[in-house]
Amino acid sequence: MEQKNSFTQGKILKPLILFAIPVLFALFLQAMYGAVDLLIVGKFATSADVSAVSTGSQIMMTLTNLVSSFAMGTTILLGQQIGSGKRKEGGRTVGTAIVMFMIIAVIASILLVIFASQVSAVMNAPQEAFDKTVSYVRICGGGMVVIVAYNLIGCIFRGLGDSRTPLLTVAIACVCNIAGDLLFCAAMGMGTSGAAIATVLAQVISVIVSFGIIRKKELPFEIGKSDIRIHMPSMKKMAGLGAPIALQDLLVSISFLIILAIVNSMGVTASAGVGVAEKVCAFIMLISSAFMQSISAFVAQNYGAGKIDRAKKALAGGIAVSFVIGVGMFLLSFFHGNAMAGIFSFDAEVIAAAADYLKAYAIDCMLTAVFFCFIGFYNGIGMTRFVMIQGIIGAFGVRVPVSYFMSRIPDTSLFKIGLATPMSSLVQLVLCLGCYMVIMKKLKV
Repeated sequence: MEQKNSFTQGKILKPLILFAIPVLFALFLQAMYGAVDLLIVGKFATSADVSAVSTGSQIMMTLTNLVSSFAMGTTILLGQQIGSGKRKEGGRTVGTAIVMFMIIAVIASILLVIFASQVSAVMNAPQEAFDKTVSYVRICGGGMVVIVAYNLIGCIFRGLGDSRTPLLTVAIACVCNIAGDLLFCAAMGMGTSGAAIATVLAQVISVIVSFGIIRKKELPFEIGKSDIRIHMPSMKKMAGLGAPIALQDLLVSISFLIILAIVNSMGVTASAGVGVAEKVCAFIMLISSAFMQSISAFVAQNYGAGKIDRAKKALAGGIAVSFVIGVGMFLLSFFHGNAMAGIFSFDAEVIAAAADYLKAYAIDCMLTAVFFCFIGFYNGIGMTRFVMIQGIIGAFGVRVPVSYFMSRIPDTSLFKIGLATPMSSLVQLVLCLGCYMVIMKKLKV
């Protein structure tokens, strides 16, 4: 059966962009989760609540990204199977993913509920916000099953070349989350706990509605009840592809958590400022992230079909479009950081701290616009170990040591600490370019 979402025939740049647009909107709405939490908490609660939501959401984002990164193994494998027309194997891949990720979700939920205090302590949460941070982590941790299910749905459909269904599921969750924040935080004055409850309930509703939608869709793979179990060949392939990405993203996230812990030692204002800046960064990096995911899905199908030339052209087109937009994001965040930070906070000192941090992140916009596209390409062809290696080098060879060194400078600033991020991205971009040249040389031979 010919797939209407197939990337293996016809034009390249247009379908890539059309696929990337729903991915972009889905990422935008997903970023709205933490942003809305921070916005409403910042308006109706205290700086301690803002700091708690900032630290707590960063912890949850790290774990959620870890699961999503591991699920990229499912996206890549399923995309390659769809590209090569292996419908039955695709069904086994999906069935294995469902069981495997539910087991992971249950374990993660139990651990987070039990060790919420220890995790918050490791993050060096400010004393004034410590109990609130624990509450946020414990509530969201208890809902890990639905959080994982919610993210797995998106990963599966992106592997099929369908970016609209994930957009719909995210839109449902976002609307419900906004309504929940207004109810629990604004109307009921529950602060940090209210933001956490709203997040979990929104994703519960989204997952329920999503399953109803999925049952009515015609799927490009065959799956029955007997397929919903662990199939060892599928699991080994998914783990082989997804584990390096997950490990890389985990270590990268840990590097950012280390930076946040360093900043937390500078006080509540600095902590809240970086928290606000990170929410802004979640938006200004969306274009690069959207192209990374889109190129990964596009390349996976074409690699599975043996059409590497189409994959190369998709990479080139993605880089061109992403970089142009990246320059615009640089100008916006470097020169108008105050206005952007002011959306999420009404405290002048917090806004100033966030704007200072954003000037460093602005430089990163242009670098990630290029190297994120390369990461999507390497994921799509299954070179996830290289992705892991370059990510670890960037995180622990550059970002962490540079941020620590900058924090030790007398009269340091958040701008100086933030410079560790673009310096890391520059090193990673050089590694990606070098690897690409080696691959192309081997292909010519």
